[in-house]
Amino acid sequence: MILIIARKELKILFGSPLAWILLALVQLVLTWIFLAHLDTFLQIQPQLIAIANPPGVTESVIAPVFAMAAIILLMAAPLLTARLIAEERRNHTMTFLISAPISVTDIVLGKFLGLMIFFSAVISLVTVLSISLLAGGTLDFGLLLSNVAGLFLISACFASLGLYISCLSAHPAIAAAGALGALLGLWVIDIGAGDEKESITRSFSLLDHYDNFNHGMIDTFDLAYFALFVIVFLVLSIRRLDGERLRG
Repeated sequence: MILIIARKELKILFGSPLAWILLALVQLVLTWIFLAHLDTFLQIQPQLIAIANPPGVTESVIAPVFAMAAIILLMAAPLLTARLIAEERRNHTMTFLISAPISVTDIVLGKFLGLMIFFSAVISLVTVLSISLLAGGTLDFGLLLSNVAGLFLISACFASLGLYISCLSAHPAIAAAGALGALLGLWVIDIGAGDEKESITRSFSLLDHYDNFNHGMIDTFDLAYFALFVIVFLVLSIRRLDGERLRG
């Protein structure tokens, strides 16, 4: 049932212009950033040769593109997650969905999976853009894979939080604003902590944990943080809808 619901979500998503517009805009912005960093790297490459262990194209071009991709997805995710549950309520189809002979867990996981497949398509486009540099040089595949894994994990966090907030509202616009506010709040605490690496508040920052992946450092604490973040908000979404089903 999870796959059926995920397939339904993808059909609805790609049946609307929103998904295609977001894909085009994300690819356009990231390609522009990619080419800008590549041009800068090529200009300073003669100076880098004189440095011992100079940064390669992966550090100078690909890592900044993935860092920007995380911020772009943070902005785009609320637009996609808002409709998952809130739109069902607005269209008065939520009652039929939760009264169907399927578990609430299947509903939540199916919608989450459908959105993650969309995010995976975005990540794939960024990865293909990065791999194109093999035509003129070599890549640090360890750093590239670290960025891909990090971007996938932080996208899962965006999706799970947005899904939960969508469960709290009957209006997609309110759900989108709430999700965006929450995600921006988790970004602002990172900025507010400044250079205090050991700040307690910074431990809650999604982008701070992603920053380690962006620099090629895969830490078990970061993995545990992302996993717990996703699980907590998926469980909260399940409990919210389960309570709604019990109330009839």
